[in-house]
Formats: sequence, structure tokens, C-alpha cells
Amino acid sequence: MNYEARRSRVFDRMADNSLLILCSGAPLHISADAYHPFEANRNFFYLTGLRRENMILVMRKYADKRTTTLYIEQADPAAERWTGKMVTVEEAKQTAQVEDVRFVDRFEAETDYLLNAVDFTTCYFDCYRHQSKDLPDYNLAKAQEFAAAHPGITVRSLWGMVAEMRMEKDADEEAMISAAIDITRQGLERVMQTLKPGMKEYQVQANYEHMIRYLGSEGPSFDTIAGSGKNGCMLHYETNRETCEDGTLILLDLGVKYEGYCSDITRTYPVNGKYSPRQRQVYDIVLKANREVAKQARPGMTTRELNDICKKVLAEGCMELGLISEESEIGKYYMHGVSHHLGIDFHDVTVDGVKLAPGSVITDEPGLYIDEWEIGIRIEDDLMITEEGCKVLSADIIRDPDEIEAFMAAR
Repeated sequence: MNYEARRSRVFDRMADNSLLILCSGAPLHISADAYHPFEANRNFFYLTGLRRENMILVMRKYADKRTTTLYIEQADPAAERWTGKMVTVEEAKQTAQVEDVRFVDRFEAETDYLLNAVDFTTCYFDCYRHQSKDLPDYNLAKAQEFAAAHPGITVRSLWGMVAEMRMEKDADEEAMISAAIDITRQGLERVMQTLKPGMKEYQVQANYEHMIRYLGSEGPSFDTIAGSGKNGCMLHYETNRETCEDGTLILLDLGVKYEGYCSDITRTYPVNGKYSPRQRQVYDIVLKANREVAKQARPGMTTRELNDICKKVLAEGCMELGLISEESEIGKYYMHGVSHHLGIDFHDVTVDGVKLAPGSVITDEPGLYIDEWEIGIRIEDDLMITEEGCKVLSADIIRDPDEIEAFMAAR
């Protein structure tokens, strides 16, 4: 990964006489001495390659100068005995491609001195907030503290300018996402090898998650969805406690996180290894929509246009089955979008109005959810937009129903 080049692009977008302060974050406390597993700020990771707590990236643009300093914790042998090895200065320099690495206890005094010495007019923080009711995350809290302490400096969000960069993946990012997808493939093959009537949904989940961890991933990129029967009709079903009954389907929406990058795949399997005629009819409609989206996806399009293509195919199929009488009724059985961006987050950053470009990685996930038949089917692949069209990164994860049945019969 060329983190220096990424930061250079950010510098190009920063205003003159400005600085950028981006924190990796701190562990989130649960209770007593328990903490959530640490997750570094995604934009900090994108610009440095580092994923450890209590680090700060500072970029300054003034007087025709561009300077970068990375602040890290000083390695403490006593702390390392309890929590493991800390990042050294040399390791931070090599990973982040930053020459000026200092210890974080110098940050406050050096920043105060700099603000008194230079007439900065703007300071960028990551001010992203998913919902207004959410508690402010670490970077937003720091932005609020800075604004209160320095009212003469305008605080602006860096989110938009970095998000637009993150929407186009480079070759290194493609390799990480592809590695995550290949581990997902092997996890799903383990599911097909072991799936049978009478299993609990959580046992199916466990077989998948054991395999992906065994293969070296960090674990799932999000909570695994394993919905059998009617549960497959719930879009974000995560209980995973019911029994997989003979003659039903199980919808598996899952992914892998590998070296900080995510996959997001959905497959729908027959619990007994054989689709019923009705299940096969619905499956074929969803598969046709999945293939049509992959066929049509190309630079210059929007995900909304891809969703319109998907809805048309699904509506035509549902009319043939007698479920609806006109295309406008498809919302009864298909109620989500067909694509979202994928990368460091499994629902990766998206700037509204920016069209797909070469390097964009998106999902392709049509589905039909027919409560009265207790049939929920979604088929999700990961696509990378190319100059001419798209590349199906998950092409090796079988989706053809005949191939699925043959794979399950051969176990």
C-alpha cells in the first residue's frame, strides 16, 4: 500500500494554512476492566496502515510546505508483558511511510506551540456521525474539544475528501479483498459439506466461522446471518437459534475480514441438498437478476441504476409466478438495494452522487422474500468495476443451483 501517495492526495484537497488531526482512537470501555476489541478509525488506517490505539496523524499545509508527523505510544515493557508488543518507532515509520514519528505525550505541547506560531485558518477532523442520536466517536469528540479551545480556527470534516478516495480501490486493496473472498469461499464450502436437516442455525454459523478463523482471517466482517426457512425472509436476522428443517432453505449472509479489508457474500442452500421445484423457480429468478447486474455494471453508472435493472428482472419473474400483476408491486417481495460499496468497511463509505469508476468495489445482491412460501433467497457477489465493465471477484464461489446440489451430493 502506498500510504504516502494517499496522503499526498489529501494534501492536494486541503485548504492553504490548514492542518489535519486524525486519531486512531482508544478502546471502548464495557464494564469493570472489560473493553470491546479495539477497532482503529478507518480513515486513520487508510492513511497510515496502522491499527493500534492512541496514535495521532498530523498533516500541516502552510507557507508552501507540507509536513506530516505521526505520534505513537512509547513502548512500555511493563505494559507489553500484559497486553503484548507495542509498535516501535521504526515499525511505525516503515508501515506508515512517515519519517517524522514521535511519542504521543509530546502531541499537546507541540500542537499548542504550532498553533501559536502559524496562522492556521482551518483544521480537519473526522467528524463523521452515522446518526445524530449516536454518541460522538473519539475523533468527533476531539474535534469538539478543539473547536471550543480554538474558536478562531474553522473545524471542517475530512470525511468527504477521504471517502471519495476510498471509493476507488487500488491493486493492493483488490488483493486484500480477493483474499477475504477466497477465505469466504472455503468457509461456505465447509458449510455445504456439513449442512443437514436437524442442525441448528448456530451450528452452521460455527462451522463457517471455525473455518475462516482457521484459515487466518480476523473473523467475520459482520455478524453472520444464518436464516433457515421463514427466517431467511428477515433481512438482518442474526438470532441463529432455530432448527434447519428438512425441505427448507438456509440463507447465509456473511463475510471475512482480512488484513483490514472485508468480503460480503450471500448464498442460499437447500438444507437437505436438493432444491424443491418451487424453491428452484424462485432461485432461478434471483440468479438471473444477479447475473444481469454483473453484466450491466460499468463505469459511469450509479447503484440506483443497477437497482432498477435488478428490480425489472425480479418483477418479471414474480409476474410469471403469479405473485404480482405489475412491476410496481415488486416492493412486496424485494425491499432493499442491490449494491453498496465494499472495502475497509463491509458497508463502505459512499459520497452521494459520485458515479461508479474503475476501482469501485460493490456488491451485487438481489433477493426475493416470500413469507407465504417461507422462501427467502438472496445471492450476493462482490464486483470490481473495470474500464470496460466489471470483474466478479467472487466468481469462484459457486452459485449455480446444479453445481450446489452436485457439491452437496458429493460430500
